[in-house]
Amino acid sequence: MAEPGDEFEVPLEGFVIDIRRGTQLLEIQTSSFGAMGRKLDRLLSDHEITLIHPIALETYLHKPGAKPRRSPIKGDLYSILDELVSIPTLVDHPKLTIEVVFTVVDKFQEHDPKARRGRGGWRTVDKKLRSVESHHYFRSAGDVLDLLPVDLPSQFTTADIAGSSAMSRSSAQKLVYCLKALGSITLTDRTRSGYVYVRA
Repeated sequence: MAEPGDEFEVPLEGFVIDIRRGTQLLEIQTSSFGAMGRKLDRLLSDHEITLIHPIALETYLHKPGAKPRRSPIKGDLYSILDELVSIPTLVDHPKLTIEVVFTVVDKFQEHDPKARRGRGGWRTVDKKLRSVESHHYFRSAGDVLDLLPVDLPSQFTTADIAGSSAMSRSSAQKLVYCLKALGSITLTDRTRSGYVYVRA
């Protein structure tokens, strides 16, 4: 990912930038886009920013004394919606690019009886990149609108979105939230099946 001439951990206007590449700023954010809100609001007026977000398509779990196994948890393109809901209107900012990097990673774990419930007593102590598979870019509201299935009826609900794609109902609800904030869809009705939307 690094290129010749890149500067790392650069102080700028009260913030620290992960990478400065000429006039472009690169921020690597593995979680919570919401934590980036103040920095983006301040710097986007004068700087072009690429927000890089890795999503693991596959994760291999390594535990002491056991063969590596593939985690049942897999990311996909719709995983980005977990983060876009924090900054939906910024997606359409002319100086912001969101770059999704799809990866395969190895996660190394150790047993820890104090580990948070739901982790089965295992704690991740290291994570290594196995490969970069592909990239996907969001540069405008239209790129988010493209996540809608192409065969939707003219009026649709989140159930229609989930039923016409590999998207979960939860992801469909997050997509609708982002598209409403961007002005790309409009709420027209409420029925027993849920809220009804049309493309703006």
